[in-house]
Amino acid sequence: MDRGVGATFEKMYKHLIYRVLLIVFGILSLPIVLIKYFKDKMENQQEVIKKSIVSRLEKEGVKANITETAREQAKRKQEFFNRNLSSAEFEKQVNIIINKQFEERVSNELILYQQKGEVSAVTICSSFSKLLENRLFFIYSLIFSFPMYILIALYKNPYAKYISERLFMMIFVIFGVTWLVFTILYLSPMNPAVNILGQTATPEQVEQFNAVYGLDKPYIVQLLNTFKSLFTFDLGKSYVGNEDVFTAIMRKFPVTLQVTFASLFIAIIIAIPAGIVSAIKQYSSFDYTFMLFALLGLSIPNFWLGLILILNFSIRLQWLPATFMVGNWKTLIMPSIVLGTGLAASVARMTRSSMLEVKNMDYVFTARAKGLSEWKVITRHILANAMIPIITVIGLQFGGMLGGSAVTEKVFNINGVGSFIVDKQFVPDIPIVLAGVVYVAVIISLANLLVDLIYAFLDPRIKSKMKSY
Repeated sequence: MDRGVGATFEKMYKHLIYRVLLIVFGILSLPIVLIKYFKDKMENQQEVIKKSIVSRLEKEGVKANITETAREQAKRKQEFFNRNLSSAEFEKQVNIIINKQFEERVSNELILYQQKGEVSAVTICSSFSKLLENRLFFIYSLIFSFPMYILIALYKNPYAKYISERLFMMIFVIFGVTWLVFTILYLSPMNPAVNILGQTATPEQVEQFNAVYGLDKPYIVQLLNTFKSLFTFDLGKSYVGNEDVFTAIMRKFPVTLQVTFASLFIAIIIAIPAGIVSAIKQYSSFDYTFMLFALLGLSIPNFWLGLILILNFSIRLQWLPATFMVGNWKTLIMPSIVLGTGLAASVARMTRSSMLEVKNMDYVFTARAKGLSEWKVITRHILANAMIPIITVIGLQFGGMLGGSAVTEKVFNINGVGSFIVDKQFVPDIPIVLAGVVYVAVIISLANLLVDLIYAFLDPRIKSKMKSY
């Protein structure tokens, strides 16, 4: 186990970011490693051999020959460029040439020793690996530098490493998006105090409002306070209603999640079978008919389709409720159909085009030649190899819907995240807008991460790459 930890530590130490993280997480063990490093450096066999090489080359007259050659080179150079150097400058140039050539000769001799395995270089990694063989140091470092060992364990597992790196990158995305949106809101001509208090508000009331919410502070102070709130998960209070922003978004998230999963379910059960049949029976009447419906599904605006469904199924036929109510599954049907229509059209078209690229491959003809049933050929060989683009479309659409479909939520009076954020943009209720941006960035990043992990399970080529990641 110790050897594995040492080897992983050495691999990580070669990368700058991981090197910094190892130093930060292992700061309490680092002094012992440094002491060991300098001690090994002083006792290093490499230094002893290097000194013996230098002494031998000097005795053999190699350095004298290099000195004579260096003087000749310096003289020819001086004559060629027509320069008259002083004796001090001339000697300086000669010494530079001598040191460079002699060091190269010593290095070449040292490399020969290393290739024979007679000498090894002393590094921080080698000192750490040697210390790991000491049980007391291993226990000490495990106790006081436990985060470092967690980092090493994550690095050793390809999937854990990949997920950790993506989550780490997501932090930078969140802070970058937050900075951009905060700057836009700060430069916006809209005045939150006047918009909330009204045009009749006195200057004293506006000043007091700005002081309460920190809007009277300089740009950099407000930005740093915003970043601090992200670290502490305390997103502050809203300007309107003085409610906790984090709690407000989390209270509306289950509603958005419920509508999103219902829409995704409807889209998949319609789109995947339709896309498969359309690809297998290319240029048939079903293919043309379905492509027409898919084009209509992509073209019809959500708000128009939602109003048509309400007019017919709620007002005329009175089959379904017109507005969304938590706990009533019937109120999910129309919003899910509206959101699922566009998604189904996109997924079905992608399923069709992706399967058309795969179905004429050689391995498909080979599968049929082996006598496999048509169903197995379609599912195991055509659809399985065409799933990557399909999963991409589903993942992107899923992340977008989780970010909130404000138009559909407004039509069906769904109190979800999307409509909540859009309403607060016109105030502007800066804490809620910023929290909404962070929420959308996190959701889309996690959706992309999930899609990438699904790739690895569906495609053996990607899975093999992930194992050596």
